[in-house]
Amino acid sequence: MTSSAAHAEALAPLDGLRVVKGHGTGNDFVLVPDPDSKHDLTPAQVRALTDRHFGIGGDGVLRVVPTATCPEVADQAGIAHWFMDYRNHDGSTAEMCGNGARVFARYLVESGLEAGPTFSIATRGGARGVRIENDGDVTIDMGTATTPLLRAMPVVSVGHTSWNGSGVIVPNPHCVVFVDDADELVALDLSAAPKVEPRAMFPDGVNVEFVHRVGAHSDHHVQMRVHERGVGETLSCGTGAVAVMVATAARDEAPMATAYTVDAPGGTVVVTRRADAHLELRGPATLVATLTLGPRTTPPP
Repeated sequence: MTSSAAHAEALAPLDGLRVVKGHGTGNDFVLVPDPDSKHDLTPAQVRALTDRHFGIGGDGVLRVVPTATCPEVADQAGIAHWFMDYRNHDGSTAEMCGNGARVFARYLVESGLEAGPTFSIATRGGARGVRIENDGDVTIDMGTATTPLLRAMPVVSVGHTSWNGSGVIVPNPHCVVFVDDADELVALDLSAAPKVEPRAMFPDGVNVEFVHRVGAHSDHHVQMRVHERGVGETLSCGTGAVAVMVATAARDEAPMATAYTVDAPGGTVVVTRRADAHLELRGPATLVATLTLGPRTTPPP
């Protein structure tokens, strides 16, 4: 069966469903509103929706579903009415998605499901506070960062080049690598997943960020590229930007309350670490279009 036919078969049960396309600094998603909790998407459906040639296209899917109807997050129902059921491009699940959370929050407000300017959303990584800023940006409380259980110095390899990395859990697993200059960052081939050792440090896979400083240490400004597990290289990664901030602040011996500007190929976000160690991710979130799925027809010869 061709990819086109397989995707058509996977999406057939969703004919007539209205979905929304959105992005946060180029990290793009298909939002699937599911207020009646009827569409527990299969991995094949996620892959079909996010296919950039035979589907809508995206780095992942955000299913919008009532928290109380989902056993895995039902304990968050008293805090958050809506669960961000996030799926990677390959159909796998992830604990959290920072850019996706901003897009998810934008959808809740624009669809009237939340009034704002502050509310919480449920995620597999725990309930997350949202604040809609006066300039339209969305800020997500990303919680606090931890380190991998295995205390080791990860080694990251791309081709024949290797670097030492820093492990950061927010709550997605990340490995942050600092490179010497902007040219090295641009030249990296991230078409395949970097090799990260020891594998036991990240048993569920890992997102890898490569970072270069912009200006002086005191500028608190960095640029990054990222390879996301289950997706590939993306234009931006929200949890990755947070991990980059944490690793850079540690490298700089910055005070607890501090903020960094993080540039990714798809745009810029600001990550602030508060005095209570909570990390806030602030940036834009855009809804691009509302679409109705199917029915698909075969064009005439």
